This record gives sequence, structure tokens and C-alpha cells, in this order.
Amino acid sequence: MIDCAQPAVNMRTSSSRVDLVSALVVAAFGAFTLVLGLWAIIAPVSFFDNIGHFEPYNRHFLHDVGAFQIGLGAAALFALAWRDDALLAVLGGATAGATAHEIAHIADSGIGGRDSDPYTLGLIAAILVATFAWRLWARYQASTSG
Repeated sequence: MIDCAQPAVNMRTSSSRVDLVSALVVAAFGAFTLVLGLWAIIAPVSFFDNIGHFEPYNRHFLHDVGAFQIGLGAAALFALAWRDDALLAVLGGATAGATAHEIAHIADSGIGGRDSDPYTLGLIAAILVATFAWRLWARYQASTSG
């Protein structure tokens, strides 16, 4: 049972410990996930042989896995950088993942997907990049003008 009459000092100490452990776990997860994503994008055969050996080998699906891992890892790391702005962190992660996904579709053209994929995914990535850049610019404009 939790004693609600605990002194505020103990609650602050406990909260700071929770914050520290949470930040360390998110940092480790973000870095690990980002590295796995980059590995799957850059060296899909190596990733397949060492981590994701699910037959049959499909370079594009491994590129997709990499793109989404990059987005997830980036979002976790951005959440640590911008703890007070969840939208900016999510936009950063989504931008990283969508951009990697777009690059994968361009690199993998001719081995599957639709002819329209590079255009539609490119539009999505461009909208995310623009929105992320705008919000980031607005954040730093506000911090330098105040």
C-alpha cells in the first residue's frame, strides 16, 4: 500500500530516479533500434544472415524493416532531446522513417511495389520533412527571441 503522506523530498528523489532510468532505457532502445535499422538498409544480406533469417530473402522487405526501425529509433532519441515537445519528437522520427522508406523504394525500383510508390511516398516524406523543419525552426525562433 502506498502511503500518500510521504514527504515531498522522497517523491522528488524517486521521480528523478525514475526519470533517469527511463531516459537510459529509452536512449539504449533508440540507439539499438536505429543501428539495427541502418544495418538492414545498408547491408540487407548481412542483416538477413545474422538477425532476420526469415525465408525467402527479400531485399525490399528488409529495407522496409530498416526504414521503420530507423523511424522508431529516431523518435525515441528525439524524445530525449525534446522532452517538452512530443510533436517535434514524433515528427522527427516519422520524418526519418518516411525518408528512409522513400529512399528504399527508389533504390528498389523494379523489384516490386507500384510504379507510383516513389511519388506517393516521396510526397509523404516531403510533407513530414517540411512540417518537422517548420516546427523545429519555430521552436528555435521562439527560444532566441525570448
